[in-house]
Amino acid sequence: MKIYKFGGASVKDADSVRNVGRILKAAGNSPVLTVVSAMGKTTNKLEALTRAIHQRSDEARDILAEVREFHLEITRELVDDEFNPVHNDTANFFLELECLLETHAEGDDYDALYDTVVGYGELISTRIISNYLLYAGTPNHWLDARNFILTDDRHREGRVQWNETGFLVRRMIAPLAQKSLIITQGFIGKTRQGAPTTLGREGSDYSAAIFAWALKADEVVIWKDVPGVMNADPRRFPFAEPIASISYADATELAYYGASVIHPKTIQPLQQAGIPLYVRSFVDPAIPGTVVGLNDLPLEVPCYIVKDRQCLLNVRSGDFNFIAEDHLSAIFSTMATHRIHANVMQHSALNFSVCTDEQPERLQACMDALRNLGFQVSVMENLSLLTVYNRQHDQYTGGILSGREILMEQNLAHTVQYIIR
Repeated sequence: MKIYKFGGASVKDADSVRNVGRILKAAGNSPVLTVVSAMGKTTNKLEALTRAIHQRSDEARDILAEVREFHLEITRELVDDEFNPVHNDTANFFLELECLLETHAEGDDYDALYDTVVGYGELISTRIISNYLLYAGTPNHWLDARNFILTDDRHREGRVQWNETGFLVRRMIAPLAQKSLIITQGFIGKTRQGAPTTLGREGSDYSAAIFAWALKADEVVIWKDVPGVMNADPRRFPFAEPIASISYADATELAYYGASVIHPKTIQPLQQAGIPLYVRSFVDPAIPGTVVGLNDLPLEVPCYIVKDRQCLLNVRSGDFNFIAEDHLSAIFSTMATHRIHANVMQHSALNFSVCTDEQPERLQACMDALRNLGFQVSVMENLSLLTVYNRQHDQYTGGILSGREILMEQNLAHTVQYIIR
């Protein structure tokens, strides 16, 4: 059993969908469960739609019309039979979204609305792909991942309920997967009460790992637009080179620090089950790519990871006392309440600083809460975080930092991080 995962770039248009069809056909008779993301930049558009619906903005209809036309154009290019179910299936999903425009009430929970609206990206893309494959002569079954991936009620970052999820996948999907290609979604799940949830931004890799863990798959293949895991983003750094093999531990560290090729939560369920992960190119499937988990050999190259849209939050005691354990407890509790994730932290006698992703609404609410607790709070925005992993082999950091202001630096045994602007 293999698990294939295709991201948004691999299904961004009709030609890309046809390419996915060729890759799946090349798998032959081997059982394959395929996890697919939303098409292209659809998730970004649906996030904008969510905000517009929540704000009761007239812009919502324009955004919805744009997303609808994007998908209907792809279906028209893929299937020229106007009576093919792909056209009605796609249109029906958009009718459901249109109903949300009418029924969403002011004051309803934003995060719950987000999970409902944004999840349609995956539902629509997989329905289009499944119908196209049937049209092209490739039998398959479309399954709604929400019927199998159960989470708690933490919207936008649902925590997987592993026992229930494993039971459902093994009982209901395993027998079917031995007989037919499965097409399903990444990123989405639901609570025990049936409310839609999502697993966190870019969570489709994680979904693939969940299905692999539950099905005891032989391997997972993530299909990307790069020839494997690189030691740097090739769009930013000309010295970037592919890594042929990497351990679970190194892959976990790279994902944690923000390497975009693999979602941070993906590795652990695969490592627990001893399932190798392959990162391969959908542009050139003949390239072997990178394998994760088949050996524990140390990396021999440094890795450079840049996260943009960062901010630096500074917190001081309101009475100018030292930042002591009770202060830190209050700060961390407030950050956890508002889901502010710390990418880098530093603590001095009078100041606590944390680098986090720019999330304006959450950050403002967190800052207000800290001020209500008596802290003095300030923030610096539009920053970047550079992480150099396996730093002992580093030879490029000086050039990368040239002309940049270093606001914070943190050194660990094998890693150094810089907050820069």
